[in-house]
Amino acid sequence: MPEPLLQLLNVSKTYPGVRALKDVSFHIDPGEVVGLIGENGAGKSTLMKILGGVVEPSAGTIRVEGRDHAAMTVSQSLASGIAFVHQELNLFDNLDAAANVFIGREPRYGGPLRLIDRRALHKAVTPLLKRLGCDFAADTPVADLSLAQCQMLEIVKALSLEARVIIMDEPTSSLTMTETNKLLEVVTDLKASGVAVIFISHRLNEIERCADRVVVLRDGEVVGTLQRGAIRHDTMIRMMIGRDLKTLYTPPAGAPGNAVVQLVGLTTPAYPGRPVTLDFRAGEILGLGGLVGAGRTELARVVFGIDPPGAGAIRMAGQAIKIRSPRDAIDRGIYLVPEDRKKSGLILEDSITENISLASLLRFSRATLVSGAAEQRNAEAQSRSLRIKTPTVATRAGSLSGGNQQKVVLGKWLSMQPKLMIFDEPTRGIDVGSKSEIYALMRKLADSGVAILMISSDMEEVIGVSDRVAVMHEGAIAGVLGRDQLSEQNLMQLAVGNALN
Repeated sequence: MPEPLLQLLNVSKTYPGVRALKDVSFHIDPGEVVGLIGENGAGKSTLMKILGGVVEPSAGTIRVEGRDHAAMTVSQSLASGIAFVHQELNLFDNLDAAANVFIGREPRYGGPLRLIDRRALHKAVTPLLKRLGCDFAADTPVADLSLAQCQMLEIVKALSLEARVIIMDEPTSSLTMTETNKLLEVVTDLKASGVAVIFISHRLNEIERCADRVVVLRDGEVVGTLQRGAIRHDTMIRMMIGRDLKTLYTPPAGAPGNAVVQLVGLTTPAYPGRPVTLDFRAGEILGLGGLVGAGRTELARVVFGIDPPGAGAIRMAGQAIKIRSPRDAIDRGIYLVPEDRKKSGLILEDSITENISLASLLRFSRATLVSGAAEQRNAEAQSRSLRIKTPTVATRAGSLSGGNQQKVVLGKWLSMQPKLMIFDEPTRGIDVGSKSEIYALMRKLADSGVAILMISSDMEEVIGVSDRVAVMHEGAIAGVLGRDQLSEQNLMQLAVGNALN
């Protein structure tokens, strides 16, 4: 048998109070696509950071084309042909797309000043953008790109390195269906050209489509490997979480109550001529579906007071209310769990305790002084209730896995008295086990009388979790579907602006 392109041999990693990896062995051959799956906190990201030279292992060996390393630096990893497409974006907003792709490697003119040759830079990046089917140019400022476009740019950056191993960590978490399909085509092309791809994703259908082999991690250990013919959705879930999952939909405990919040002819800055009329009922999970760019997040931003409304009104208990800022929304019990939790939901450098108490500091204060003991007791209670995996609530939020970070955001709001909870893409980048916990929590909140609005681009999630679904098209509500009307066909019909048959 030929030597694998890359091997990890009995790799372990221990942090204070936490064993992230234990005796993990892993290999990949040229032109092979290996799916790496596991729940949040299973050790996937730690393993890949070791390969990328970001984290040093506590024990074990990294072998690249027969050459052994106890650890690698980032530069050694790059020199070995390993490129990393991170789940969390690492782009400079003040530069254009091409400059981000070749940051630190820019083509330059000769002479003493060594100025950057921008024409050569754009010429090198343009074919890579075309290869991925990107709908923006090399000179587009990153500040003008959407989240999905930024994710595609991260992949372009990896392709520009001409790597022999490309690690893709949740590369499709922010992509549309069309962009995802294009990316999977690119993975197939890379495989055909002899490039090895390590594909990390919680979207198991994508793993089924592209992986030649699947390695399953649980609690920092490899619990099994699946060859191509054995890669099935239910088998992967069972291996990841050690049990079968229940069906997504859990019926409500009772009939929905009165409208907690009503939108009456409300318009957003993005769609000033497209009024929205919608009600959010106590005890109900209302799904908000639609294609990317349909105006769902923009609507949530207005309801939460981030952006000003145009026309129309927001009503509570039949009375029109003014929401000029998030503080106004919070004071009325309207809370938002944002799509980009790292940018908008957390202060990553602060502890779990500080993040959970952030929106309600007055509850823990006396004479303008915050009681650290009261903060800690509240954080510990939320941590136990939400099952946040952490050795202590003093742990920095930025060091947690995606699923646990999402739970910290939830803990911040659940410390208060929610009336309307808006979840914007609540399970983006979260494993199936944590997803199940989030769904159960939403149902528990609804059953306690809270109105839930769930914005999701995952059609299976929208259909599987919602009691009722409103579908947006170009900033307006194209239709509202009851539980008995929910189907992919009906959702897509409304999402593209067609009336139901």
